[in-house]
Amino acid sequence: MSQFLLQACWWIPLYGLIGAILTLPWSAGTIRRTGPRPAAYFNLLMTVVAFLHGSVIFAASWDLPAQQLLVHWVQAADLDLSFAIEISPVSVGAMELVTLLSLLAQIYALGYMEKDWAMARFFGLLGFFEGALSGIAISDSLLLTYALLEMLTLSTYLLVGFWYAQPLVVTAARDAFLTKRVGDVLLLMGVVTLSTLAGSLNFSDLEEWAETATLSPTVATLLGLALIAAPTAKCAQFPFHLWLDEAMEGPNPASIMRNTVVVGAGAYTLIKLQPVLALSPVTDAVLVVLGTVTAVGASLVRSPKLT
Repeated sequence: MSQFLLQACWWIPLYGLIGAILTLPWSAGTIRRTGPRPAAYFNLLMTVVAFLHGSVIFAASWDLPAQQLLVHWVQAADLDLSFAIEISPVSVGAMELVTLLSLLAQIYALGYMEKDWAMARFFGLLGFFEGALSGIAISDSLLLTYALLEMLTLSTYLLVGFWYAQPLVVTAARDAFLTKRVGDVLLLMGVVTLSTLAGSLNFSDLEEWAETATLSPTVATLLGLALIAAPTAKCAQFPFHLWLDEAMEGPNPASIMRNTVVVGAGAYTLIKLQPVLALSPVTDAVLVVLGTVTAVGASLVRSPKLT
């Protein structure tokens, strides 16, 4: 049974998406008599199932070497676009952390959003958010990771703009979306370039390619800068930090997920890309500078409540 659940680990990100789909009748107002709470319970149930499934996989994979599940998406001539999933204690543990924090956020939201007329829509968005983050945790494919980062950008826009009747909220959601889109577009350019140079977008293949790759300093630097754009935007690093304060206009339970797990997801992606980024010393230096400027700048910001 545990082996079957181990091979079915790709279900876990889908649980959050299923929970989001189950909330649609309440989110769209098709069901009104029961109120929005049943939708919240459906989404909460799917998160519990995802957490239990992940717990079994985590225990089963603890003493096993890393495994890879490969799903071919497009195969034409020399083009092979595949989605790779990594099963290891690190990836499964990261996925478990995402589902646990999502579960805690949803439990908190049951009380926080109790009297909100759009409670069902909020829980549906949390399920969508959870699915994207869980997928990033076990993804061993840069192409899949890019698609899931795009889902996070959309999720951030919808969650920050949840109370869309307020003009300030609309402005905050727009700024967060556009700032992250800049990073996503640059990452897409890097993904296309890397697929041409390396012939594969799986992180394990990219690590092997980077050991023998010979790129000119200019190409390596431009490629590295393009690859770090989206993760640093997700982490709200300088100069992509402008959206973070405005993002607090969204509901607090969503801020718990966005301000903790999404930042970790960006750093997690950068760690997987490190073999490619190491091809350019300039890229590593830029990462250090951006992290330093962000840390120093954040430490100098004074809260309005303290002034």
